[in-house]
Amino acid sequence: MSFLTLEGLTRQWSGQGGVRDISLGLQQGAFLSILGPSGCGKSTMLRLIAGLEQPQAGRIRIDGRDVTALPAAQRNLSMVFQSYALFPHLRVAENVIFGLKVRRVTRADRERRLAEVLAMTGLEGLERRKPSELSGGQRQRVALARAAVAERPLCLMDEPLSNLDAKLRHSVRRDIRTLARKLALTVVYVTHDQGEAMSLSDKVVLMRDGHIEQIGTPSDLYARPATIFAAQFIGDPPMSLIDAAALGQEGAYTIGMRPEAVSLVPAGQGDLDARIDDFEYLGGETRLALRHPAADGLAAILPGPAPFEPGQTVGVVIPKENRLLFDSVTGSLKKEPQQNPKARIRQNPAPEDGHRPLTPTQTVKEDLLK
Repeated sequence: MSFLTLEGLTRQWSGQGGVRDISLGLQQGAFLSILGPSGCGKSTMLRLIAGLEQPQAGRIRIDGRDVTALPAAQRNLSMVFQSYALFPHLRVAENVIFGLKVRRVTRADRERRLAEVLAMTGLEGLERRKPSELSGGQRQRVALARAAVAERPLCLMDEPLSNLDAKLRHSVRRDIRTLARKLALTVVYVTHDQGEAMSLSDKVVLMRDGHIEQIGTPSDLYARPATIFAAQFIGDPPMSLIDAAALGQEGAYTIGMRPEAVSLVPAGQGDLDARIDDFEYLGGETRLALRHPAADGLAAILPGPAPFEPGQTVGVVIPKENRLLFDSVTGSLKKEPQQNPKARIRQNPAPEDGHRPLTPTQTVKEDLLK
């Protein structure tokens, strides 16, 4: 039996926006991220679970109890907001245990819980500071500590890292994951950041225009996107798409491939030729943006440095076992690649493929410049 169950949940305004006919189940202790672009309905779904919005249709069950008509205070959950929602006149310790005081938890129990969550969130020594004396990351940790100290089995998080810079986001993200595991929390986490969703979650719900586009594990969404939308939303850079006719496939189809599965060879020796528009050297890898008239967002990720210049024409090798086939009209996945785990990231085709792989050597560079 699912710990959290949504059945046919609908909430719209004048027939638009919000969510419609949302159904899903989440096991206790699982971490679920609701991912999607702005306006897709992810925050509406969270507010419905929290009791901050009422559905026009459908039901919500938490731990087997129908809470659809119950106010937020009676749903036995905690929430972490994007804006931290801290009391500016209260010190850290007072902010953290405020809810416990309201619920008349004994002083001894409050102090025990406070000490535990301050240690878990790295806030020891900051108990007497006010929010204005804290950094953004410390304020978010206070918000996390307040949710943890409540000891509620379900925790809802609404874009909790969006106000932090990149370094802090990564640090607090680890805190969230560690906290959820230590406390065995069931977490529903709303974000527009795929990196957060993929790294934190057991399951990801990808939203689009008020409905669920796909739900699955992070690896499911990455390796087997159900639609072209999912293929292009997940991944950095996203999945490359190319008209199937350019690769000899008949019918109204689009072929998708992940950039790390693409190999580059000298022009005329691959499955097609493309022009290098730009490249980024990132130390451990080089990312190349390629141009072909039949492709959308064609890219390649090669290990280490690569000897390329913008404007060069290269051959592109797209292994058949790494191609996904989408219906160009409906956008739905028609055929998954015949995955060979050893070939998932194959930058250098084997000699029997009939291709001459490019390697970062002077010889290869000379070949390209001929």
